[in-house]
Amino acid sequence: MVRELRASQPGLAIAALGGPELAAAGAQLLHDMTATSVVGFVEVLKNYPFFRTLFNETLRWIAEHRPKAVCFVDYPGLNLRLAAALRERGLSVKGGGTIRTLYYISPQIWAWKAKRRFTMARDLDAMAVIFPFEVACYADTALPVEFVGHPFVAPGHVSPVRYDPAGPVLLLPGSRKQAVARIFPPLLEGFRVFGGREAVVLYPSDEILAVLRAANPPATVRLQRIAEGGAPALAASAVLTSSGTMSMHCALAAIPGAIAYRTNPLTYLLGRMLVKVEYIGIANLLLKEPMYPEFIQGAATPPALAAELRACVDDPARRGRTAEQAARLHALLSEPASGTAADWLARQL
Repeated sequence: MVRELRASQPGLAIAALGGPELAAAGAQLLHDMTATSVVGFVEVLKNYPFFRTLFNETLRWIAEHRPKAVCFVDYPGLNLRLAAALRERGLSVKGGGTIRTLYYISPQIWAWKAKRRFTMARDLDAMAVIFPFEVACYADTALPVEFVGHPFVAPGHVSPVRYDPAGPVLLLPGSRKQAVARIFPPLLEGFRVFGGREAVVLYPSDEILAVLRAANPPATVRLQRIAEGGAPALAASAVLTSSGTMSMHCALAAIPGAIAYRTNPLTYLLGRMLVKVEYIGIANLLLKEPMYPEFIQGAATPPALAAELRACVDDPARRGRTAEQAARLHALLSEPASGTAADWLARQL
């Protein structure tokens, strides 16, 4: 029985109904797929040999073990190519084989590469999405698409953060080395200009910790490793965050804040030409307004970020507006009557 489908890591899930041996055989494969994650055109090119090797090994593994289904999770650059290869080799149902190809968490076709939806309909048997507006994005295809709710508002989910007006400032530069090296310095300097209380920086690995330490944070800035599930939620009065997953956690927890984002200049220029969205923060996109004001590239200056922190801490109207926006966000992302992502996956098998 399928009990849970997690969205915390991009990659690929094997529906291994053949028994524990098949599940164990896939463990190393899943580890390899989630161990390396990069964002940006330049960054992907630098890691191309790794992804090519990973692609070939994953395809070989699936062909050898022939699971009943493959559920791709996010990560479209690799997963959509795998889905096409399974069809071309006659392994998937769409290619005349027996392996069902499923997809959880849609690629952001609403931002760029919208035409991918037609090749996805060609290669996939079904898709589950975590944002309600995404169902309509596939309305002109034959692909069955179902909104299954967002995992961060599912029953039993424990947020890693909570709002406390007396808490420290939270600095969240992300989880990828290249991004953290660019984003953390302006976050840190913005906090220095703001002053007045302590800050906590969450990090996922020793590699990221080394990048944070290289920025020489003062004693008022505590570096804290992200705790495993079950740890008490971290209290925060305000947040400066990148546009990643943690920004959604903070938005749902009604922590006021702002988004700061810096990337490779070439990546940014290409992105401006290709990506057609009003905001980079998903909470902002869902609400169609800037719950978290966005400071991108050169706009992410210490004075601007410090001013946001002062407003988050000192302005009651700002805090009230954030609470109202968080409530609307919860309502938008709540599970539909048809059930959870795990329920959807079970129905596909």
